[in-house]
Amino acid sequence: MTPDRIFRGLFVLYLLAFVAYLFMPLIIMGAAAFNTSRFPTVIPWQGTTLDWFSAMWADAAMWRALWTSAIVAFFVVLVALPVGTAAALVLTTLHSRARSFAYAVMVSPLLTPGVVIGISTLILWRQVGIGGGIALIVVAQTTFIICYVMLMVMARLQRFDRTQEEAALGLGASRLMVFRRVLLPFLRPALLASGGLAILQSVENYNTTLFVRGFETPLTVFIATKVRTGLTPAVNALALVIIAVTVIGAVAYEIARRRQLSARPRS
Repeated sequence: MTPDRIFRGLFVLYLLAFVAYLFMPLIIMGAAAFNTSRFPTVIPWQGTTLDWFSAMWADAAMWRALWTSAIVAFFVVLVALPVGTAAALVLTTLHSRARSFAYAVMVSPLLTPGVVIGISTLILWRQVGIGGGIALIVVAQTTFIICYVMLMVMARLQRFDRTQEEAALGLGASRLMVFRRVLLPFLRPALLASGGLAILQSVENYNTTLFVRGFETPLTVFIATKVRTGLTPAVNALALVIIAVTVIGAVAYEIARRRQLSARPRS
């Protein structure tokens, strides 16, 4: 056997192991939604059923928790996108020394444990009479989610040709028009990706949300509570539905993107 074949075999083996590492938990989680067992497991397999999907639709508390997470994610995106974009634009205009210092300060929330962010946010805003709730969850989560938006927009700005702005200004366009007609369309892919990442980070966050939620119960806190009081495969059914919606949305977006690219006139 030649070294080239050995390398290809090892590469295929690594690829299979990597894919299994990524998707096997999701497959097992999804399969548990069809097991008649009252606990979310696939071993032993006690029979196939769709009852847990009915239990999911009938669980009003779960849907309230999901709705709370959706509201929080909406406002997190609403705050994180403009603030993170503004931070990225500021950083790209600073000189090297000032940029390094400002970058370190702005990225520091990513290096701070979520527990610390949650507790410090609660202590700070309690002084002004806000003891928890959706507003405080949004504030606490945007503290570090803004950093993700900033980094993704900065990466996109590295490819931006500043001469386009100068040309637009030279032709009489205002700063606002340049931003709206030139810069914003260029940043659209990064903004869409940042928005999607912000939603995922908001919905899955637990450590920070736990300390600032007040009497609200987002989905992650609801699931964690269910783990202590009695988790059923209805949660697996909800996760399977969310994964299916996400995959369908990603496939639909990719199909629309390819159609748009194919419809463009070729030079």
